[in-house]
Amino acid sequence: MSTVNKKESSLARTAGSVSGATAISRVLGLVREQVMAFYFGAGIATDAFVVAFRIPNLLRDMFAEGALSSAFVPVFKQKLVNESETEARSLANIVATSILLLVGLIVLLGIVAAPAIVYISANGFTSNPLKFDLTVNLTRIMMVYLLLVSLSSLVMGMLNSYGKFAIPAISPALFNLGTVLTVLIFHRFFEQPVFALAIGVVVGGVAQLAIQLPALFKTGYRFYPNLNFLDEGMKRITKLFVPMVVGLSAGRVNILVSTLLASFLAEGALSYLNYSFRLMHFPLGVFAVALGTVALPKVSELVAKKDFDNLSKTFQQTIGLNFFIVIPSAVVLALIAPMIIKLIYQWGAFDEIDTSKVSLALLHYSYGLIGFAVVRVVAPFYYAFGDSRLPMRVSLVTVVVNLLLYYPLIQVLDFAGLAAATSLAGLLNATLLLVFLSSKQIKINWGRILLNLFRVVLAASLAFYLAKITHFSFSIEFEVLNRAAELTSILSVGGVAYFIFCLIFRVSEAVKIGKWILKIIFRK
Repeated sequence: MSTVNKKESSLARTAGSVSGATAISRVLGLVREQVMAFYFGAGIATDAFVVAFRIPNLLRDMFAEGALSSAFVPVFKQKLVNESETEARSLANIVATSILLLVGLIVLLGIVAAPAIVYISANGFTSNPLKFDLTVNLTRIMMVYLLLVSLSSLVMGMLNSYGKFAIPAISPALFNLGTVLTVLIFHRFFEQPVFALAIGVVVGGVAQLAIQLPALFKTGYRFYPNLNFLDEGMKRITKLFVPMVVGLSAGRVNILVSTLLASFLAEGALSYLNYSFRLMHFPLGVFAVALGTVALPKVSELVAKKDFDNLSKTFQQTIGLNFFIVIPSAVVLALIAPMIIKLIYQWGAFDEIDTSKVSLALLHYSYGLIGFAVVRVVAPFYYAFGDSRLPMRVSLVTVVVNLLLYYPLIQVLDFAGLAAATSLAGLLNATLLLVFLSSKQIKINWGRILLNLFRVVLAASLAFYLAKITHFSFSIEFEVLNRAAELTSILSVGGVAYFIFCLIFRVSEAVKIGKWILKIIFRK
């Protein structure tokens, strides 16, 4: 096998293992959402929780899993490759110290300023004092999560740089598990049971950080406070970090504005958008985020070695794998959303009307999934080159477009217009990042990318539409098994048909899998 093929096989295999671990986490994430839907439905309590959790969650995206990890990994990896492990660990200590001081201060400010934050982000809640106060108290509890997840993200970046992906990928599962168990055990002890959900977020954050520490300590790393903020590596991280924060902040403005607008719409609008957004994030996290996570240290290493030929081939492989998995996921969400939501959420306090509302929102998030996934795997290529300014500018442009789309789409689609605007902006963001990537030393075969995109979209649309209109009906005594069997039959038939259509259309990823299967059969 050639060196290039080995690298491609390694990338796909590593991404596959990370996807498997992430899938466990995402399944538990859906269980968490099911628990929330079962106990709280889609009303005042869930609306309050969604707003309260969104605030530390948005800050997490900017300071932790978004900007921090993307700025830290390239610099840390280059120190490991070009300098020494001692220098790399020293840099990690400086960053960890910075997080404890800076993010700790932000958490304290967030706790004190919670009423003002909720007033700005969900002004529609002011008409209901009980709902407003509940949101403020939930916000104060969950602000602590920001510090925990920031430290967890740093540890994750270090482990990924050492080539350890499984434990960091499985760590969010501990977050979801901690949240679910806290709700199940303690919800009955609160006058407002939703407080158990907020406390569960903090418990889950502790678990997410703790499970990674033994693996980190095995690398020989030990934390010592280091206040050398003028370190050359820290300056490089800051240079990457600041534009990323600006870019991510711009994108989060859209989320805050959509939250504000939804707070004035019908009761439950925020919950409908939240439940559908979580479902859309399942395939995004299982594959696109996993692939981007694996790609960043690998791409950073290729840039450090100035191996631009393999860098170009890695890009083609990464975007191809991304399309092959994410596009059929988007088609599934669009075509059979009601079945998915009925199985996962429609129990207890969550009724059929809620299902129809969430289905509508999910339909309009589904096509945005493709754009969000492309951004996840393309952005690391910019960051590996030390360029966070161009993604920032692109983000600012798409934010403006998103804001302009909100009003007309709400008039047409009501609350689902918020999902549609976000999705269209996500597709624009992905398109611009792909177009501008050619300014880097990466050779991009646009003809191959567009042809592959067309083939995969056609294969997925044909396969799952046929599966939907020909699906089997079941009459099983237990309703949960009945719903599960119906959905499984569509996904199974559609999955097999998709693979066959991809083989017919000569989609390279399917061809490789087919050859691998034949090799196993004939070897036996």
